[in-house]
Formats: sequence, C-alpha cells, structure tokens
Amino acid sequence: MTRIATRPYPFRDAERMRQGGVHPVLARLYAARGLVDQRELSSELSGLMPPAGLLHIDRAAAFLADAIAARKRLVIVADYDCDGATACAVGLRGLRAMGAEIDFIVPNRFEYGYGLTPEIVALAVREKNPDIIVTVDNGIASIDGVAEANRRGIAVVVTDHHLPGDRLPDAAVIVNPNQPDCGFPSKNLAGVGVMFYVLLALRAELRRRGVFDAANQPKLDNLLDLVALGTVADVVRLDANNRILVAQGLKRMRAGRMHAGVAALFRAAGREPRSATPFDLGFALGPRLNAAGRLANMALGIECLTTDDEGRAWAIAQELDGINRERREIEAGMNEHALALLDQFSPADSATITVFDAAWHQGVIGIVASRLKDKFYRPTITFAPGSDGWIKGSGRSIAGFHLRDALDLVSKQAPTLIDKFGGHAMAAGLTIRAEAFDAFAAAFEAVGRASLSKSQLERVIETDGSLEDAYFTTDFIDLIGGQVWGQGFAPPVFCDQFKVLNQRVLKERHLKLQLERDGHRFDAIWFGHADALGATATIAYRLDANTYNGVTRVQLLVEHAE
Repeated sequence: MTRIATRPYPFRDAERMRQGGVHPVLARLYAARGLVDQRELSSELSGLMPPAGLLHIDRAAAFLADAIAARKRLVIVADYDCDGATACAVGLRGLRAMGAEIDFIVPNRFEYGYGLTPEIVALAVREKNPDIIVTVDNGIASIDGVAEANRRGIAVVVTDHHLPGDRLPDAAVIVNPNQPDCGFPSKNLAGVGVMFYVLLALRAELRRRGVFDAANQPKLDNLLDLVALGTVADVVRLDANNRILVAQGLKRMRAGRMHAGVAALFRAAGREPRSATPFDLGFALGPRLNAAGRLANMALGIECLTTDDEGRAWAIAQELDGINRERREIEAGMNEHALALLDQFSPADSATITVFDAAWHQGVIGIVASRLKDKFYRPTITFAPGSDGWIKGSGRSIAGFHLRDALDLVSKQAPTLIDKFGGHAMAAGLTIRAEAFDAFAAAFEAVGRASLSKSQLERVIETDGSLEDAYFTTDFIDLIGGQVWGQGFAPPVFCDQFKVLNQRVLKERHLKLQLERDGHRFDAIWFGHADALGATATIAYRLDANTYNGVTRVQLLVEHAE
C-alpha cells in the first residue's frame, strides 16, 4: 500500500529564510527538512565541524606522525565498496603527500569476508609486511583480527563509521564518530569522511612539529571529489557537515578539477561533470566502482582512483563499465528468480522478507534485497551460498526499523543462529549455517512483527505540496539542481492534481503522459509503470529538464499517482 503525504513545515522558519534572501520555494523546502538557520546552508569549507571533536583523533594524528618520522611501513586494509575504495584512495594520496611509506590491500570478499580478520592480517604480512595497519570503512568489529595483528607485533589504527558491538577491538587508536563517548556532532560521516578528518588532524600535527608550514603543507581540498563520491554512494545522511563535503566535491567536479579516475568514470557513464549532481555520484559513478567489489576485485577500482595517468584511468573505467553491465545482467536474473520464489508472498501477512537460493551470486544479493525492499516495502534479507555449508546474507531496511539492532536482537534471543553480523540502520550483512535458514527467517520475522506497526509497513511518498505555475521553468530546475540533496535531505517532490489529456505506454514499461493544470500543459513520464490513469489524478512528481532535438523543456517525472 502506498499513499501520498505532504511534509509539514514551520512557516516562521521558512518566512525568516525568505526574508533573509532565500528563494521562497527553497525556503519552505529547507524548513520542511528541519533547517532553522540559513547559516546551515553554507557550503564553505570554513563551515566544517573541527576535527578536534572526534574522540582520539589527536592521538591518531600523533601516532601517524611518529610512524612517518620513523619510516614505518603502513598498509591500508580497505573495504570492497565505493566508500571503502574512496576512503582507501584518500588515505593513500593524503598519507603519501605527508611523507608516509604506504601501500594497501583490499580483501576479496568471497575468500576473506568483511573486515580485518586474522586471515587478512596473515595475507597482509605475506604480501606487504607492514609495521602498522590502518583500516578504512571497517575495523570497529574486528576483535579477532586486531588481536592477531597485535600478536604479530603490528599496531592497528581503526578508522571506521559503522556501529560498534558490545566490545571494541584492542587497537592502538580508534577514530569512529559512533564509538562510545565520542561527542562529534555528526554521527553520519562515511568511512571516507572519517579518513579525510584524520588527514586534517595529521596535517595540523605535522605543522605543529615544523614539518610543514601554511605555505608548503599538502593541499587536502583536492581530495574532496573522492570524499563526495564515497559519501553519496554510501547513502549516509547528508547532514549539514556532509552537505559541505559533498558540495565542495561537486564544485571541483563542475570546474573540471577532479582526479583522472573520477573524470574517466563520468565519461564511461556518459555523464557530464560540468553539471554533476549527487544523483550522478550515487547512480552512475558509484555502481561502476561497486561492481568491481561485487564481481571482481576492488583493487581495480582503487587503482582507478589513485592513478594520475589519464589513459590508464580511462582503460580501467571502461573495464569497470563492462563489469557493471555484467552485474546488471546477473541482478536481473536473480531479481526475476526472487520474484518467482515470492510468488505466493503476501505482504499483508508478513513484516519481513527472507529469501535464499543456492545459485545466487554473493556479490549481488545486496542489490536484489534493495529491489525487493522497494517492491514490497518490507525489511529484506537475501542469502547466497558461502563456503563449507555457510550462507551469506545481505539486508536492506525501511524507515523505522534498525536492521543491525534487529540482527543483534535475533542473536540475543537465539544465540546459536547467527555466526557474525554487522552494519547499520538501513543495511547489514550476516553469516549463518545453511540448515539454520528457516529458523533464522522465523526469528527475524518475529522481531519484525514485534517492532513494526501497520502504519510503518505502509509506504509513504512524502511531497512538498503544490508548486506554483511560475516555477515550472528550466531556471527553477537549475536552482534546485544547484543544491545538495540526498539521504536525510530528500530532493524536492511536489504534488498537484492534473487532468490526464492523453497517455501511452513506451517499450511496454513506461507511461508517457500529457497533463493539464490551470490551463497549462505538461509532458510527464512514469518510469517502470505501465498501468493507465483515470481522467484526473493526484500526482507526486519531480521536475526534470528534458532536451530533445536541441530544445529543452520542463518534464514531470512521476513518483506516484492516486
């Protein structure tokens, strides 16, 4: 069941921003998203929260500065998604610029699983022989891996943003805004954001030691295209701090000041960096990098982001594009199969979805979980075979259901079911025995039923209400496009009643419409929906500038209609 609702907004806050010079529509959009002060709209780097607020960051900076001075060998252990790849690239580029001897290793997810495990420590020793391991976008749950590194005399610096478990690893230093007692105001930094903050603190420490001064210190703002890409692709909440990081990265991309690999990914995706948006990062560049971690080896993605050779970057970007096409084909087949398995599924009778198939690809189950969650609007976990009788699950959640906490509850209520798990509110992963699948599905459903109300299982399309005729213009679309929208700071969706003048189905999949309101006619399209509308409809829509034969017109992208 899906319904359209209008976001309320505090009129006084909107009016104050409007009187302060903010566009009247933007003023109410911002107010509806919780902004009360237009200073929160600043996208200048000077507005970033200072690094000192992160627990242990000064200790991490001193530790890394000592390591650089002592010529210690550092190795980054990266994660295999876009956030992990960009965090690794930021760490490599930034630490090298500050004089570190540093290399990286990114585990093959199918052989080694997630995080810093004892096996990955052994692999790092064999291949890189490090004195120090630095984790990026992982490590907060790596109790055994850190213990193994300590046993071998290797110090570990954990940089992560995931939620910790009951115990923290015995690392030399942990920097994570979500660890206990950390008072950093933004808990929403991505892994790449945490690494960027560590570099800011390290640079300040090296200035204090006289290694650099303000004139010759490494420039870190040139890493912001990578920070923006990882932040958007990891779907973390775009609070005021993250919006500054993303806005600054987009600004560099639009000005053509980006790394060779980022430029190559834009080209491979057929997108134009001059008009880069968060949508491009999340739905065009991010998936191409993620595909390497899903089907091949994320080392390829990291090389794309760390090479300064434009030819090499373009060759890798084309390879990543090919892997992404293969990923889409695998995903389409798995999706179709999942829907067949769920043929008898009745959303009204279930609070969750848990599904497994022995033929599924471990690297793609997360996307399939996301698709099923979108279709049925239920927390969803999909499983694929691991090794030796284990199966690996990847889950996606809905608003109001914290997936990692739900798995924690299952593990407490049935301690033998889950081998290991981790993640955050909207996405999580786990490993169970294949024979435990039915018992896990029942336990997960019980947790879902206990914590989700009927209204929470109803999909709500939140809109910003009616849009005045004067703003159906490409100028207004450009104005909206110039802002940073994303997770937790939703892009504008408007809602109005229209007459449906005509409608036809394109490619058996999309509904093409001509609509009328107050004597004005509008072209509209509803992607992925082929059922006809009645003579009038209440339509939730986004504005889009559609260029055809050199002419640009306003088009409505339909989100939902009643």
